[in-house]
Amino acid sequence: MSDSQPCASQPCASQPFDLRRIGKGLPVAETIATLPDTGHVVVQAPPGTGKTTLVPPAVANQVGDAGKVLVTVPRRVAVRAAAARLRALAGPDGAVSASKEAIGYAIRGESRPGSRIEFVTPGVLLRRLISDPALNGVAAVVLDEVHERQLDTDLALAMCLELAVLREDFRVIAMSATVDAQRFSQLLDAPVHTTQAPIHPLDIRYHPLPGRAQGSREFYTEVAREAAQLHAQQPGSTLVFVPGVREVAAVCDSLPQLTPATPVYPLHGQLSSAEQDAALNPAADGIVVATAIAESSVTVPGVRAVVDAGLSRTPRRDARRGMSGLVTVSTSASSAQQRAGRAGRQGPGVVVRCYSQEEFARFAAHAAPEITSADLTQAALFMECWGAGPDFPLPDAPPPAALDDAHRTLTALGATAAAGADSAAVERARDRARQLALMPTDPRLGAALLKHGAQAAATVAALGQSPRGDITRARAPRREVERLARLVRDRGPVDPGAVVAAAFPEQVARLVQPVSGGAGAKQVGAGRTGGAGGARGTEYLLAGGTRARLLDAAGLEGAQWLAIAEVSLAQSGVAVIRAAARITEAAALEAIGVSDTTRAFLDGGKVRAVRTTAAGAIILKETPVQPTPEQAAAALETAGLEIFTFSTRARNLLDRLRHLRQAYGEPWPDPHADLSWAAPEFQAVAEGASASEVDMYAALQRALPWPEAARLEELVPETLAVPSGRKVPIDWSGQRPAVAVKLQECFGLAQSPQLCGQRVQFQLLSPAGRPLALTDDLASFWAGPYAAVRAEMRGRYPKHPWPQDPWSAPPTAKTTAAMKGKRSSQ
Repeated sequence: MSDSQPCASQPCASQPFDLRRIGKGLPVAETIATLPDTGHVVVQAPPGTGKTTLVPPAVANQVGDAGKVLVTVPRRVAVRAAAARLRALAGPDGAVSASKEAIGYAIRGESRPGSRIEFVTPGVLLRRLISDPALNGVAAVVLDEVHERQLDTDLALAMCLELAVLREDFRVIAMSATVDAQRFSQLLDAPVHTTQAPIHPLDIRYHPLPGRAQGSREFYTEVAREAAQLHAQQPGSTLVFVPGVREVAAVCDSLPQLTPATPVYPLHGQLSSAEQDAALNPAADGIVVATAIAESSVTVPGVRAVVDAGLSRTPRRDARRGMSGLVTVSTSASSAQQRAGRAGRQGPGVVVRCYSQEEFARFAAHAAPEITSADLTQAALFMECWGAGPDFPLPDAPPPAALDDAHRTLTALGATAAAGADSAAVERARDRARQLALMPTDPRLGAALLKHGAQAAATVAALGQSPRGDITRARAPRREVERLARLVRDRGPVDPGAVVAAAFPEQVARLVQPVSGGAGAKQVGAGRTGGAGGARGTEYLLAGGTRARLLDAAGLEGAQWLAIAEVSLAQSGVAVIRAAARITEAAALEAIGVSDTTRAFLDGGKVRAVRTTAAGAIILKETPVQPTPEQAAAALETAGLEIFTFSTRARNLLDRLRHLRQAYGEPWPDPHADLSWAAPEFQAVAEGASASEVDMYAALQRALPWPEAARLEELVPETLAVPSGRKVPIDWSGQRPAVAVKLQECFGLAQSPQLCGQRVQFQLLSPAGRPLALTDDLASFWAGPYAAVRAEMRGRYPKHPWPQDPWSAPPTAKTTAAMKGKRSSQ
């Protein structure tokens, strides 16, 4: 490991970085000399130890002139911050002049090339891999924050590992801030290089606040109050963790009233570069309100106090409704520990957790991999372009159902060919997939941009900012709009609703009805998933079949049709429209497509049909029509025998045939599986007869095989003769034949008769016809349970015989007196 001083003149490509100066005061500097200089490596070091700053130049020194080092950092603000910090530390006397050309970065819409080291987002690296699968000119890729298990990072890691199989000179370094590095060590077949972080004492306090479960605005007001109080007591900066951009704004709005003299800085990925830089270099006594971006990706200097709301925003996919979105959940225990650790890097710190210790004990140990819950359309597109096979080395396999849904979406976008397509169609799909993969947008938005041209760029760029409410009121950075517009031809003006509909045709919706709600309606939009159930709103039916409520109707009042960009589930399970644009009916129907289908069905025992004109699940018109013979036959086949009314005699014959088939097989028919025997009856109903008037007993007789049918009564008799001389009906409706008979009529009967290979089940009844016992083993009943039945029943039914010896007693359905009278008359 070289830590040589830089050359006196302007550095050449192979000039080593001065690791002593760069790593001064960083814990990683104490172990960097032992970083392996060949092969893959897993670097494990807690947040704030300097791994993002020091490991990349160390690897660049190791690879020398072999190529540059690409470093992926999950968030754009962290990419810029990491590059700026390294440039500042790498130049002579801390200046950036010597590192301007050596260290660069690339994020969506902004880049500064670097000849030695380049910090990029995982999405940028993925598109470079698609564009140049060999990564020519790149000697190593360092993947930072792999423990966060973001989907793009997982994909980039898997692609780099496959590339390393083809390029022996290519290295992969995975960096994790948690102790869960061992699984990456196994995946990379690489050693773990560990650095321990000196942590100053932390005073961790649990202050559970009301409203956290609902994520109400009042909860975030109280979070701000905790931050203001803690900041007044603790030296240095205060760092506040909340789950998303809107929550950052809510806390920042409250703080000036609580602590007027304190500088307040928001920190999240949607801020301008200048705003992000201000938050990363706050005044010594400032309060920084951040999303999880400050958890491990970037370091806010001077932090001595942390306030943690204990919440994170994570993607969730509702497979049943075909919806995806971000939901707010309790963060993981490892994330909570990382957040707390931010307060103990530069001295003793204080951490206030806005939840109870019992709640913390229920947190998941680690964050769930994004691949297990996110929409996989973009990931499936990258894997399709890469040619990923079944052994693609992802840390976790994607859920098959979610991946299937993603492939269906890609087929609809023309990015994958349908099964059985010819070679020309396959090649067109490959070109389309590559075109969409290289566009810096979600593939659905990319497809909309390609369809509608440059003037759709403003809407596509706005959708990339996760707007709320009426999309036409959203504004995207002009630079991003211009960048997207340059990617496509100008096709003339286009309505924003048409652009959204082209991206999400299954989310085009028509007004159904207003929805009234009770108390708390105004809380909608403030819940943990962005909405609360039971609130008033306007209901829409989406082309995909989901019903959703529009709750914030500003600018969308009375819209008959909407093109919805985002719909997600509220905590109550109600689907809520988050962002949409008006769209004309003509444009809506063009986006969805209109179909005419005829459905035949049974109504009152007769076949009827309706022609339905629909746009997806949205029914536009229904017209009664005369069913064709084919449609009638199909409806009847679907309905099966249950359309007919079976008399008691017919139902009994149907059950007896079922038992014959099960016991003896051919030639006895299976009347439910093969309905050919009922073809005349089906035909009669198809021609207009009522199904309830058909004689099914006569039809079933046609199903009987001859001459075997002559043994029908022998094999499956309708009645069974019992010892009393009476014939009792046999019930064939169950899994075995059964009879219900008075107990006294079975005296002397030791064995149950067998029919169709099964013993008949006896339900023995009292003289009043109430069940006393159920058995198919009469010998065991007489020898055992009968004594208890006799003891209980003889007092209740004293007029009937209850002999001690049921074997020799005469079977009868009469009373004791009647039996004596009969004997005396004889």
